[in-house]
Amino acid sequence: MSLKSKMLMILASPAGRILPDRLYLKVKYRLLMGHRLNLDSPKAFTEQLQWLKLNDRNPLYHSLVDKFQVKEYVRQAIGDQYVVPILGKWDRAEDIDWDALPDKFVIKCTHDSGSTIVCRDRSSFDYADACRKLSEAMKHDYSWRDREWAYRGLKPRIIAEEYLGDDVPDYKFFCFGGKPEFMFVASDRGVEGEEVKFDFFSMDGEHLPVLNGHPNASRPPELPSMFGRMAELASKLSAGIPHVRVDFYQCSDRIYFGEFTFYHFSGLVPFSPRSTDFLFGSYLDTDKVRNGGYIID
Repeated sequence: MSLKSKMLMILASPAGRILPDRLYLKVKYRLLMGHRLNLDSPKAFTEQLQWLKLNDRNPLYHSLVDKFQVKEYVRQAIGDQYVVPILGKWDRAEDIDWDALPDKFVIKCTHDSGSTIVCRDRSSFDYADACRKLSEAMKHDYSWRDREWAYRGLKPRIIAEEYLGDDVPDYKFFCFGGKPEFMFVASDRGVEGEEVKFDFFSMDGEHLPVLNGHPNASRPPELPSMFGRMAELASKLSAGIPHVRVDFYQCSDRIYFGEFTFYHFSGLVPFSPRSTDFLFGSYLDTDKVRNGGYIID
């Protein structure tokens, strides 16, 4: 095992929790990104995300990353028609009323990222395995993994949501102070044997030669027919926030809100070319956060 792998294992272990957030992030950033983390005057987007974890601690963010609480926020901000309907909510996996759920559904924890389980056919669904995975996820404080402050202190719960369909693309808008500047389309998600694809676009619809975490599609995907409306909604939802990624789905002629993401890939996955990291970073002025509030231009 390499020294890098050993150090990452230590960071992920209970021993890693003794490190203060600032030191933890500096060590992990260096290991994963290959260069030092500048927290004094961050210019790259990935550096700024680490800075925001440490300094932008608006208590509203806790509600925005909670997958249950955020639904009410979205209802109030843009309307109930954009909210994916909830089929049930429980405090323990043992309490889930599986018989009350339809043949297809999505079930997930509300306090983390990555615990989503999709049921496409109840007749072949492994309920015991789903309970095991959800119970395990309920034990974890997701905020410790990469010190993502917005998730700290959330109450773990489980929700089931309406299933929107097979391979519904995600449309993810990078917003700065209430203005969308870039977006990417996540396609092939959930397609057996296929890695998810990320394709970045400018707000003018130009496909950008950017790689980040996943390959591009073999052919650039088309932008959604309701792209303009999504951008308007992203602007409303992100107003006054220094940076947040706002995600949507389009199903036929309906738009649904997906989630808020304050720390894209936790700021720990490189962009290629690296100049993209600085391009994204040029839209965020951390001095506005330092001075007590973000100004919407």
